[in-house]
Amino acid sequence: MEYTQIEFQDLQSDVMELLIAQLNELGFEGFEEQANNLKAFIKSDDFDESSFNMVVQQHALNFVQTTVKETNWNQQWESDFEPITVNLAETEKPFAFVRASFHQPNPAATFDLLITPKMSFGTGHHATTYQMMEQMSKIDFTGKTVIDFGTGTGLLAILAEKMGAASITGIDNDDWSIENAKENISANDCTKINIIKADSCINLGVKADVMLANINLNIIIENLSAIKENCKSHAIILFSGVLIEDKEKITVAIENKGMTITSVFNKNNWLVISCLCN
Repeated sequence: MEYTQIEFQDLQSDVMELLIAQLNELGFEGFEEQANNLKAFIKSDDFDESSFNMVVQQHALNFVQTTVKETNWNQQWESDFEPITVNLAETEKPFAFVRASFHQPNPAATFDLLITPKMSFGTGHHATTYQMMEQMSKIDFTGKTVIDFGTGTGLLAILAEKMGAASITGIDNDDWSIENAKENISANDCTKINIIKADSCINLGVKADVMLANINLNIIIENLSAIKENCKSHAIILFSGVLIEDKEKITVAIENKGMTITSVFNKNNWLVISCLCN
């Protein structure tokens, strides 16, 4: 399979964050951030040049476009992958350490998460995933039923099991992400995670105590009714993948569905929203 790689240079941080969100909406599956540079990847068969050019023209950006093989992209991703530590917000004590197999574990961290850094979104480096893990550290997962909507690498589902969840359903609509998530689940010796392929959060046949939805604004809004339907009364819901400029839009949509927002945090212009399902 071939992928189209787009490389941007000399980006301002706010432009980069907005660009990632917009390219994600166009189907781009992976992003590699280095200083002020950004590489974005999409299956060549899924690349809509017209829609892409509209986004680029909006920001007046120059870019370099190349075609790469799946294996080459994975090799590059692995060579650039660095481990990350997520600290407890209150104490700065290491909470979760996300690493690849070629990194040594961090004995100071409570949870060691082994992630094969392939194409799937969700290694903890991006502010959305990082904040989700931060907020998860505040939740008691013991014996809970969890739904991870947009599981990507399976990182959040894996963390939920390590934190004591009894059952986790991971949902994604991308075959490669599902394969990658299953590999990571196995590498972490997890046995309570079921990965299913779906485009939405409808008819899952399970009610969640905790719902994790780290996706993007449009998919979240489209699925709010289904998300609520698949949650138990008083379930905790964490939303991320939304830019701070869309705060009013997402909060109004959430509240209109009868959910109670308990906290809103942001990091690098990305929001994480904690809610209760009424």
